[in-house]
Amino acid sequence: MTSTHFGFESVDEKDKARRVRGVFDSVAPKYDVMNDLMSMGLHRVWKAYTVMVADVRPGQRVLDIAGGTGDLALAFAPKVGSSGCVMHTDINEAMLREGRNRLLDAGMVVPTTVCDAEHLPFADAGFDLVTVAFGLRNMTHKDRALQEMNRVLKPGGKLLVLEFSKIAKPLEKAYDWYSFKVLPKLGKLVANDDTSYRYLAESIRMHPGQEELKTLMHKGGFDHVDYHNLTGGVVALHVGIKC
Repeated sequence: MTSTHFGFESVDEKDKARRVRGVFDSVAPKYDVMNDLMSMGLHRVWKAYTVMVADVRPGQRVLDIAGGTGDLALAFAPKVGSSGCVMHTDINEAMLREGRNRLLDAGMVVPTTVCDAEHLPFADAGFDLVTVAFGLRNMTHKDRALQEMNRVLKPGGKLLVLEFSKIAKPLEKAYDWYSFKVLPKLGKLVANDDTSYRYLAESIRMHPGQEELKTLMHKGGFDHVDYHNLTGGVVALHVGIKC
C-alpha cells in the first residue's frame, strides 16, 4: 500500500480522492455560508486580489480547476466576453452542481465539467490562464496536478494557486486555537458537520508552505514563480509563468 495523508491521518493514496469527495459532498450546500463565517468574509478579498492579478482580457481562455461554487468563474466570465471562454471544473459533482446553478442564476452559461486535476481532459497549450483556489491541498499527487496545469497552458500562460499557507509565527497560537477549537464547532452549528471542518484545519497544516510550493511549481515546469502572502500568510497566492 502506498500511503498519503488525509488531514493528520495516513490513508491508502487510492482512497484519498474518495475521502475528500465525501467531505465536499457533505459541506456543498453550506459551503458559501461557511466560507463567509470562518474567514469573516476575507475569502472574498483574497479572490478579488486573485482576479486582479490574473488580469484577464477579452477573448482569453481560462480553466478554473476545483472551481466549486464558482466564485472565480463568476468573476472571469464577464471579463473574457463572448469571444473567450471560462471552463468551470471540479472533481466533486455536488460542489460543481452548486456552482453551475449559481452561474445560471447570474445569467451566465459557462462550460462545466467534472474532471480530475491530475488527468485533465484538455489538449496541450489550450489556455491562457489556469486557476485553482483552495483545491490544491486536497489533491493526492500535487506534483502531477501541477505538471498537468503546465501542459494545458499556452507558452507565456499563467497559473494562479490561491491556497491556505504557513501563517506568520506570532499568529500561530491564536490561529491554531481558532482552527481546532472554534472551526469544528462552527461547522457543527451551521453545516451539522464538525468532522469535515476538522479535516480542513488538518489539511491546511499538511499543505506545503510558501517556499516548498514554489519549488514544486518550478519542478512542475514553471520557469518563473512568485508568491504573495495575504493576511499574514493565512493564505498565499502563487503565480507561475510557463515560458
